[in-house]
Amino acid sequence: MAELESRVGTLAFRNPFLLASGIWGESGESMLGIYRAGAGGVVSKSIGSAPRTGYPNPTVEELGSWGFLNAMGLPNPGIDEYPREIAVARAGGVPVVGSVFGRDAEEFARLAESMERCGVVAVELNLSCPHAEGLGAEIGQDPAAVADITGAVRRAVRVPVWVKITPNVAEPETIALAAERAGADAIVAINTVRALAIDVELRRPVLAHGLGGLSGPAIKPIGLACVWKVAERVRIPIVGVGGISTARDALEYLMAGASALEVGTAVLHGGAAVFGTLPRDLASLLDELGLPSVRASVGLARSGRQAH
Repeated sequence: MAELESRVGTLAFRNPFLLASGIWGESGESMLGIYRAGAGGVVSKSIGSAPRTGYPNPTVEELGSWGFLNAMGLPNPGIDEYPREIAVARAGGVPVVGSVFGRDAEEFARLAESMERCGVVAVELNLSCPHAEGLGAEIGQDPAAVADITGAVRRAVRVPVWVKITPNVAEPETIALAAERAGADAIVAINTVRALAIDVELRRPVLAHGLGGLSGPAIKPIGLACVWKVAERVRIPIVGVGGISTARDALEYLMAGASALEVGTAVLHGGAAVFGTLPRDLASLLDELGLPSVRASVGLARSGRQAH
């Protein structure tokens, strides 16, 4: 059977499927449950300096086969409360990537230091949330700001630094390159795509906040294109995200240049069990195609090589 181990720089995961930030990563028990179901690792909920309630309801709208539209507003318990949740997950052997968000380089660095003290294997910088004012993509669309924040975090911690970039710019690869030059160890591509739905009877946006972020199958081609373009510009590993619900989706991302994958919306539909199904199905697909391992498939579509 094909080898499923995935490597992102110095980090090794038992398979390439990681829980994406914001999906079931609120508590230590939920992270542990996802790992026991078969995930290679988990990315925590994005955590800020202080507790945040997020936006009022409605915050999520299902869009049929397209996926989900959401504007949660980054609700979280704050960095002072969250270590106890990570401790629960770590006690169960879970490789946790700690996601953080902030308003400037100093805040990001301080949060990353706190995450490192919790024992996370890496920190993920949320520079891409499409609907939080003064946060996320509003910062992450500026290459200079991305470089400033990434550099500050890189100097503050020893664990790997992953930078999650937004697709809501003309050239996401330029943002990725700025992060790499500032010391990022990996690029996570992509976060949700800015989107809107209107309730025509009520004559107003469906979500209370108005604009939200689209996730799920509809954004897979966008995520793939972003991974493809980023791989042209950077030498550091890429973690692919966006619309992964089957082994074929996963292999497309791997062949485009991703070394590991994050899965989110599929968990909302299929529960934790998707992390049992996806690795098994990917191993079978790799065997069917004559590929010996996940690592052998990374970038395969870029090289023009054919499996024999």
